[in-house]
Amino acid sequence: MSSNTRDRLDRPTTPEAARLARLPRDRPVARDYSVLAKLVRDSGLHRRRYAYYWTRLIATVAAFALVWAGVVLLGDTWWQLLLAAALAVVLAQLAFLGHDSSHRQIFRSHRWNDWTGRILANVFVGVSHMWWTAKHDAHHAAPNQETRDPDISPGVIAFTPAIMASRTGWRGRLARRQGWFFFPLLTLEGLNLHVASVRTVLGRRPVVHRGVEVPVLLTRLVLNVAVLAILLPPAIAGTFLAVQLGLFGVLLGGAFAPNHKGMPIVPADADVDFLRRQVLMSRNIRGNVVVDFVMGGLNRQIEHHLFPSMPRPSLRLVQPLVREYCSTLGVTYTEVGFFQSYRIVVGYLNDVEHRARDPFGCPLAAQLGR
Repeated sequence: MSSNTRDRLDRPTTPEAARLARLPRDRPVARDYSVLAKLVRDSGLHRRRYAYYWTRLIATVAAFALVWAGVVLLGDTWWQLLLAAALAVVLAQLAFLGHDSSHRQIFRSHRWNDWTGRILANVFVGVSHMWWTAKHDAHHAAPNQETRDPDISPGVIAFTPAIMASRTGWRGRLARRQGWFFFPLLTLEGLNLHVASVRTVLGRRPVVHRGVEVPVLLTRLVLNVAVLAILLPPAIAGTFLAVQLGLFGVLLGGAFAPNHKGMPIVPADADVDFLRRQVLMSRNIRGNVVVDFVMGGLNRQIEHHLFPSMPRPSLRLVQPLVREYCSTLGVTYTEVGFFQSYRIVVGYLNDVEHRARDPFGCPLAAQLGR
C-alpha cells in the first residue's frame, strides 16, 4: 500500500468517504460500493490503455499467424505438436483479449468493443461471442449464487450441496471424488466451448448478429480441421488437434476455476449488496508477470468483479486501494498463492456438501448480518 493511498483512506478527502468514517458499525451497507467507486473514479484508473491493448492485439494476432506459418513450413513431423501447444497458448491469450473487449475495457466506443470481441471470439478462437458474453454477464451479475450463476449450474461437476444431494449411486460416489477428475476434465473444455457455441448459434433462441456468427464461426471451425487434414498425415493431424484443444481447455479453465470455486455459495433467495456480492465470492491469486500472463489478468478477480470495465493493467494499481477499503469495512478480502488456489479447488470439490457450508458460511452470514 503506497503512502498516498493510505493517506486517502485514513484521511478521506471526499464527503462520501468522510461520512463513511463516521458511520457506526451497524450502518446500512448499500452505499459502501458507491463510496469506493467514487475513490476509484477520482484516481483516474478507468482511463483507456490504448498502447497496452493495441500492442497485445497486434502481437497476439501476429503470433497466431506465425504459428500457422510454422505448421506449413515444418511439414510431416511430430515436432508439430510443439506448435500445437504454442497455438493453444496463443488462442488462450486471444480469448482473454476477447474477454476484456466484451467487458468494454479496450475502447471507449461500445461498438468497437463489441465488434473486436466478436472478431476475436468467432474468427480466431472459434467461440460464439454472443453465447459467451450472455453466459459471462450472468455470472458477473450473481457470482456463486444458486440458480443464477451459470458457472455453478448442474453439469458433469457438482459445485453445490444441492446438486451433490441429487447424485446417487455410482454418480454420487464419483462426485465425492470429483476434485481428482476436475483438471483432466478441463482438457475437454476447449471442445465443450466449440460445441456449446455451435448449438447456440444454430438453435432456436434469438442470437444477436446470427447472420455474422453462423457463417464465420462454422467456417473457422471447419477450416481449422481441414487445413490440418490437408497439411499433415492423419495421425499427426489428429494428435495436433487433440493437444491444441486439450491444452487450450486447461489454460482457460485453469484461469477461471480458482477465482470462485471454494468461495461461498449464495442461496437463490439471498439479497446481498453489490460490494459484498463481488468481494466475498471472489478470490485473488498472488503471483508475478508469469501468473498475470497465464491467467490473463483474471488473478485479480476481486478488482475485476468490482470494476469489470477497468482496463486489465489498471487492476494491479487499484488493488491496494480495494484491499485497504475492504479492511476498513471488515469485509474479508481473499488472496492466496497460485498453487494453493488449485489445492483449495480440489479439496472443495471432493467435499462440496460440507465445505460449501462450513468454512465460508459463518463469515458470510456474519458480514451480511451487519
